[in-house]
Amino acid sequence: MAIFALDKELFFPPPHLAESDGLLAIGGDLSPQRLLLAYRQGIFPWYEGEYILWWSPDPRFVLFPAELKISKSMGPLLKKNAFDFTINKSFSEVIHHCKETERPGQQGTWITDEVEAAYIQLHELGYALSAEAWGNGELIGGVYGVRLGKIFFGESMFSKVSNASKYAFIKLVENLKQGGVELIDCQVYTKHLESLGARMIARDKFIKYLYKLIPASED
Repeated sequence: MAIFALDKELFFPPPHLAESDGLLAIGGDLSPQRLLLAYRQGIFPWYEGEYILWWSPDPRFVLFPAELKISKSMGPLLKKNAFDFTINKSFSEVIHHCKETERPGQQGTWITDEVEAAYIQLHELGYALSAEAWGNGELIGGVYGVRLGKIFFGESMFSKVSNASKYAFIKLVENLKQGGVELIDCQVYTKHLESLGARMIARDKFIKYLYKLIPASED
């Protein structure tokens, strides 16, 4: 299948037209309107070099909050509140740490200056949120993503101290569950998130959840 080239028109091709690796389109911009449209359709951005690439992989890696797994090692940390936990206290710091964190198997980061600025804008508009783990007053772990309706679209996380990002993620999932969130999009497979209960579902099924869990008037 062809990879679609986007221009200024606010449009995405249907996700089922994506390549076998999930690549759907290239180009466009990172305006709030385009990003929100992308999430509504099961599409997310990922930079490669100077180009914005838009992806919709099949299958999709997701976590249902009710299926969250807490390991034996994490249980005691959560029980004794080993770290301080906050939501939306330091969004800019969280995304910047995610940007600067070196990751095995990756050259550089997909979080460019443009991506960082775009998600800070989404945060200011009330769509993007962060969760933070603190130790002795220092930010030591965190996660950020976008919430629409009853779905949270996870984007990235970082950790300066062992288990800090897991701690922030677990506490966030519990908080989101209490707030009515029924599905967390993890995008693509990672062993880290699989250990927390994430699993693959078919893209078609994922898109049905989007229609079911995001109100038409959300954005």
